[in-house]
Amino acid sequence: MSDPILLDIRDGLARLTLNRPQRLNAFNKDLSEAFTTAAVSVTSRDDVGAILIDATGPAFCAGGDVLDMATAMRTGSQLEALAKVINTGLSALTQSSIPVVAAAHGTTAGGGLGVLLSSDYAVVGADSRIGSLYANIGLTPDLTVTAQLARAVGERRALQLVLQDRLLTAREALDWGLVAEVVAGADAPDAAVLADAVRARAEDVARFWLGGAHGAYGQAKRLVRSSAESSYADQLDDEARTIGAMFDTDDARARVAAFAAASARRSG
Repeated sequence: MSDPILLDIRDGLARLTLNRPQRLNAFNKDLSEAFTTAAVSVTSRDDVGAILIDATGPAFCAGGDVLDMATAMRTGSQLEALAKVINTGLSALTQSSIPVVAAAHGTTAGGGLGVLLSSDYAVVGADSRIGSLYANIGLTPDLTVTAQLARAVGERRALQLVLQDRLLTAREALDWGLVAEVVAGADAPDAAVLADAVRARAEDVARFWLGGAHGAYGQAKRLVRSSAESSYADQLDDEARTIGAMFDTDDARARVAAFAAASARRSG
């Protein structure tokens, strides 16, 4: 039996790969527990400067495993407990000071939308489709969808997505601000080739963070992510404390000095 999560940590990059391709990477108990264990682990490590979430098979994540719900669950409390397990992993990602990029090829639906929203930068393929679809099986959104979707795209658009069985195209998701980039394919792209291109572009994004001031990128992510829970005054205080703390790092001092020197050369 394959591991439901593949975890690889090298050169500051932690890659979490959803690995239930036969079920479109839908969450069951094993994937839920493995995902959260991996997310909590990588966000607590000092040697990780960027996180990449991708998936095997033809889809990024189809949400919860409906077949598993129908055959293995007897009560709503079981589904509630499973959602809370996954929420712990998603919260670890969103609350950390490590930037997260998602390579979301193919279809992303249901709880998979929550995983996408828990990344800070999402890359999809031209053939990608993204939606909610919870109500199609009589359920309500979970896995941070209602906590994050309206903040990402606005309340009216969030309602359009959760009150219809609509799947956004990649271009629509980009126009809505739900994703950051769309990787284009040929007129008749091979899905596997396009998925690899999506993963490669997402890795480029992660490497950009790692090659730059990844500590500053991480703190910028934390400041933006935490702003909804802070008062205006508290947020300004946090900004001031954080920029002061970053200025005291060796990395920032070297970068500020290099910038000043370059500016002096240009003006001279």
